[in-house]
Amino acid sequence: MRILSQRDHSRDELKRKLQLNNQRAAWLQQQESQPIPEALLEKVLDWCQENGWLNDQRFTERFIQSRARKGYGPQRVRMELQQKGIDRDEINQALFDSEVDWSQCAAEVAKRKFGEPLPQSWAEKSKVQRFLMSKGFMMEDIQAIFRNIDD
Repeated sequence: MRILSQRDHSRDELKRKLQLNNQRAAWLQQQESQPIPEALLEKVLDWCQENGWLNDQRFTERFIQSRARKGYGPQRVRMELQQKGIDRDEINQALFDSEVDWSQCAAEVAKRKFGEPLPQSWAEKSKVQRFLMSKGFMMEDIQAIFRNIDD
């Protein structure tokens, strides 16, 4: 309950944390590590889901919004969600349903980093592109920034 009260977690992420906390507690007590039985762990996770404390869909939606506010693109968000155990189809659907304008987000990140107006020389544009790609933005969104400036 303490873990879930701090922030939302995916089911897989919570399972790993519970297993790690169990091992850590056993080590601190200098006893042999007794992992939580898999059946009991699944029962606890099911109970949390039934009570609405654990919801992968809600976690995914909030995670996308949080990462977009921090200036990360959809590719990076997708990768991080996969690492947290969210199903690929669920990620794709959540990204599709999200109201995040990734082109606008990329433009804001670029302006924050490089100032306004954005660079016009080829070398400087490629620097902006590399930076935005490293943040997880897609090439279409990055190119849209420069098309809007050229227009």
